[in-house]
Amino acid sequence: MIVRDSFDVFSFTMMTPRESSLLLTHLLLQLLLPLTLSLLHPPHPPAVHVPTLIPHAPMPLIRSRFSAQTQLDFTTHCNSSCFHRGEQEAQKEQLSDKLAFETLYADGSRTLTTVNVEGDEEFEEDHFAHPSPKRGPRVMPRHKRVRRQIYGADGRFNIQGDNFLLDYPFSTAVRISTGCTGVLVSQQHVLTAAHCVHDGKDYVKGARKLRVGFLIPPSINGTKVGLTSSKKPLVRWVRVKRTRVPKGWIQGPQEVSMDFDYALLELRWPHRRPFMRLSVAPSSDDLAGNRIHFSGFDSDRSGELVYRFCPVEEESSDLIYQHCDARPGASGSGVYGRMWDNSLERWERKVIGIFSGHQWLEIDGENRDYNVAVRITPLKFAQICYWVHGNRLDCVQD
Repeated sequence: MIVRDSFDVFSFTMMTPRESSLLLTHLLLQLLLPLTLSLLHPPHPPAVHVPTLIPHAPMPLIRSRFSAQTQLDFTTHCNSSCFHRGEQEAQKEQLSDKLAFETLYADGSRTLTTVNVEGDEEFEEDHFAHPSPKRGPRVMPRHKRVRRQIYGADGRFNIQGDNFLLDYPFSTAVRISTGCTGVLVSQQHVLTAAHCVHDGKDYVKGARKLRVGFLIPPSINGTKVGLTSSKKPLVRWVRVKRTRVPKGWIQGPQEVSMDFDYALLELRWPHRRPFMRLSVAPSSDDLAGNRIHFSGFDSDRSGELVYRFCPVEEESSDLIYQHCDARPGASGSGVYGRMWDNSLERWERKVIGIFSGHQWLEIDGENRDYNVAVRITPLKFAQICYWVHGNRLDCVQD
């Protein structure tokens, strides 16, 4: 049974007619009603000021040993001071240091590029001193610490069939040869999680010959149409030309470096598929339905692209806390939402974060578990945009 709504396209399999009908009704109520209300009163968020990153000349580093092990099941812990550290002033020099980045080349060589951050006084007040979370964490009564990646009934959907795999936005999801997921953000660039290629001290073994995989439906790769129901998509692998990781991820404590758990991969050759635009992450109140979405290659569904969506539960200055069902392998998925584009006067899907992993949030002796995505802040947008364009003049605004 196939359902098309104004959010995305689903492929429901192995359901009875009654189950399909109930699920369809639930999805229509949960998705269309909030979106309809948003369309009646579209928000007009203020323009976001994006800082300017001025890179210095790259400095050569010793070659990587590629000694780290890939960690697909990434988990961190965060207490009250960690969650609220956005309220503490951050020095401009410290942020500039975290926004420096390493570049790993296909031949194993690497460089370090330091940067200066330029912004007017208003930007320095509003953004260098990280804004406070918009609300405090809702802490549940104490419970046994059992980490959950599936919350209640599994709300993930397998994306199957030629049309679905090649349809936007599902076509923007790609596989990373280390076992993670990535999202296409330009004709030659893939955004993913830093821990998929680097453990904070060294690059993982698989980063030596890093590749990006594009799903090819069975009928397109020569399989007869009548047999596609039992055939899984093939993967066309493309080599990565260079990899960039922020210094904020490297050699920092995990509860802090998780804020910088993102990396950009540059392909050796451009692809021809549509990609998804990046955006500074807004407040969840400015997302249609208060929801985020992402598609990834979860390890428990081998060879399948898996889509999910859920509301935002909590927000800090650098992280998005949510209960979207996910398993290892989904790390690095592009987290997107529908945002109102003032210039186009319509709702657009834009990547606003990168799915990282799992975090225990402990406040006042109580704890709660979340799946976590890294927010694309103005500073991170400026950095990633520079990585993509190589020209800071193209990255002065969202």
